[in-house]
Amino acid sequence: MTYLDHAATTPMLAEAIAALSAELAQVGNPSSLHASGRRARKVVEESREKIAAAIGARPIEVIFTGGGTESNNLAVKGLYWAARKKDINKKRILVSAVEHHAVLDPVMWLGEHEEATVEILPVDNYGRVLPETLRKAFEKNPHDVALVSVMWANNEVGTIQPIAELVKIAHEYKTVFHSDAVQAVGCLEVHFQNTGLDALTFTGHKVGGPQGVGALIAKRDLELTPLLHGGGQERDVRSGTLDAPAIAGFAAAITTAVSQRVARANRLSLLRKDLIQKVQENVPDAVLNGDPENRLPGNVHFSFKGCEGDALLMLLDAQGIECSTGSACSAGIPQPSHVLIAMGKDETTARSSLRFSFGSTSTHDDVDSVIQVLPAIVERAKRAGKTMVKK
Repeated sequence: MTYLDHAATTPMLAEAIAALSAELAQVGNPSSLHASGRRARKVVEESREKIAAAIGARPIEVIFTGGGTESNNLAVKGLYWAARKKDINKKRILVSAVEHHAVLDPVMWLGEHEEATVEILPVDNYGRVLPETLRKAFEKNPHDVALVSVMWANNEVGTIQPIAELVKIAHEYKTVFHSDAVQAVGCLEVHFQNTGLDALTFTGHKVGGPQGVGALIAKRDLELTPLLHGGGQERDVRSGTLDAPAIAGFAAAITTAVSQRVARANRLSLLRKDLIQKVQENVPDAVLNGDPENRLPGNVHFSFKGCEGDALLMLLDAQGIECSTGSACSAGIPQPSHVLIAMGKDETTARSSLRFSFGSTSTHDDVDSVIQVLPAIVERAKRAGKTMVKK
C-alpha cells in the first residue's frame, strides 16, 4: 500500500502512541478532587502547557475539544453570538470561499437561523484571499462585521493565505479574526501570539496524534458563547469530561511535530517537487492547482482533463495507491469541489482532480509507485469518460 492521503489523517507518531497508551492504563476524571482525579488533571495541565509552548500561546488560551470541526463551530458560532450580544447591529460574517465545510456550514447555519449576513470573500486563481479584497469588504460598512474567518492553508490545493496581513486589516476595524489552521500546524511556522490572531483551530490526527481530540486557541479576554452547557470545563466554554489519554497523545504529537517541522517540511517539499515534475513530464494535460510555490510542503493537487476524479481514485486504489479526490460527496451524489469553482475552474475540471498528500512515512518510493501506474490509469479513465459521453 502506498498511502498518500496524509492531509485527511496521518499515522500516529511513536511518541503519541506511547503517551496515549500509558494513560489508557490509568483511571481518574480530571474534574475529580481525589488523588486519581488530581493525577489526571496534572496530565491535562502539563499537556496544555506543552501544546501552548508549541503553538506560541499561553496555557490559559488552549481550549480542548473533540477535534477540528467542533473547534471551528465553537469559534464561528461562539464569536458571532458574543459579538451580537455586545452590538445587535453586528450581523455580517466575512469568510473565504475556499474554507473547509467545518467553517462554511456553521456560517451558513448562522445565516439561516441566527440572522447572520454571510459574505463570501472571493479568491484569486491560486485560491488566495487578497488583502485588498478583505479591505473592500470592510469598507462597505465597517460597523456591522461580527467576525472574519480565513483558513491558514487550504486542505485541497495547499495554498497558504497571507494571514498576518489579513489579521492586521481586521484589527484596524476592531474585528476579531479566526483561522482554521488544521492543515498548517506542524507543517508551517505557526505562532499564535506573533500573528495577532484572536482564535485558531487545529486537531490531533493531522499532526500524528489520536483522532477525536483537538483544540481552539482563544485569547484569554476573548468572549465566546458556549455551544455545550454542563460542568463548566475549559473556561466554561466547552463543558464535558476531558479525555486525558487523548490529550496526552495530542501533546506528545504536536511537541514532536513542531520540533521536527523544519526538517520534515524540507523533506516533504522535495517529495512534492519530485511528484509534480514527474506528473507534468509523464501525464499530458495534467494541470497543477494552487500556488506553485507558496503551498503546503506535502500537498500536490492536479486536474486531469477528460477524467472523473472518482474513477481515477478507484483505479489507483486498485493498484494499492491511496489518495483523495478534489470533490466532496453529498448524499451519495458527487459534487464539484467548491474550492476549485471559487478559483475559477469549470465544473468538469473541478470533478477531474486528485490530491496527493505526503507525511512522516512518505518516501521517494511512493512517488515512483504513483508514476509507474498513473499515466496508464489516466488514459483508461479518459477512454471511460469518452464512452460515457457517447452513451
